[in-house]
Amino acid sequence: MISIPEFYRGKNVLITGATGFMGKVLLEKLLRSCPGIKAVYVLVRPKAEQKPQERVAEMMSCKLFDRLREEQPQCAQKLVAVSSELTQPELDLSKEDQDMLIDSIDIVFHCAATVRFNESLRDAMQLNVIATRQMVHLAQRMKKLEVFIHVSTAYANCNRKHIEEVVYPPPVDPRKLIESLEWMDDGLVNDITPKLIGDRPNTYTYTKALAEYVVQQEGSKLNIAIVRPSIVGASWKEPFPGWIDNFNGPSGLFIAAGKGILRTMRASNNAVADLIPVDVVVNHTVAAAWYSGVNRYSRPKNILVYNCTTGGTNPFHWGEVG
Repeated sequence: MISIPEFYRGKNVLITGATGFMGKVLLEKLLRSCPGIKAVYVLVRPKAEQKPQERVAEMMSCKLFDRLREEQPQCAQKLVAVSSELTQPELDLSKEDQDMLIDSIDIVFHCAATVRFNESLRDAMQLNVIATRQMVHLAQRMKKLEVFIHVSTAYANCNRKHIEEVVYPPPVDPRKLIESLEWMDDGLVNDITPKLIGDRPNTYTYTKALAEYVVQQEGSKLNIAIVRPSIVGASWKEPFPGWIDNFNGPSGLFIAAGKGILRTMRASNNAVADLIPVDVVVNHTVAAAWYSGVNRYSRPKNILVYNCTTGGTNPFHWGEVG
């Protein structure tokens, strides 16, 4: 079996969510550890004051990429910024960009998602489910595609006591829900949201579960793997220890508790805080694509699912915070 760097040699890779926390680390890892990679295409939403290329250039100037720039000064030449808005029809890709991606891409990493727990159901469906569906449809047209990696969450099925590495039946048919949202007004959607999500805690976990089913059903002819990380935190080793670019999630809690700002928190002291460093998740994701790619003709046709967690082997409890 060929090595991971050899697998990526000469490949064109597409990343969604590359400007997000995990997406940045994935981009850095691929460029640094797989120097033979041909190009990395990143879908970037244009902003009023910045073109996609300018957003990517600004991102590449941050400290996360210092080691990469030192080891590979010409790495930026492998980056291709593609203007896209995932919440729009056909991902708001121009005809030229669609054709370019269809003709060029070998591997897709779909990392983009809204991770806000209090997102409205309509907005969460738009980015986590409908955009994923559109990405799968685009991938089906790619002439050279070897593997499609969908980044989900270990909490997509948090209403289950034991979570196996399988795609579970959804609580509702995603296609019917998408159709219903087209005629419902926001007030009605908000009113029925608690009933729809049922025993899941929020729209994030609910829509990520629906997205997995969409990937399985509508991407049945693709070579797909799903990676389910738990609570993603600061880097362990790569490209250096402790890198984080936001105070969301556990990092914000630890900083606030350490500074004495956060003195109380409603939680069970014995509950496992299933934290996992972002570089561990990224290494897992890169390896999942490699394994699925090199074994695409010999492995079973069912979707490979990877639960990327630490709670079972190295549990950390919320009572240990602070």
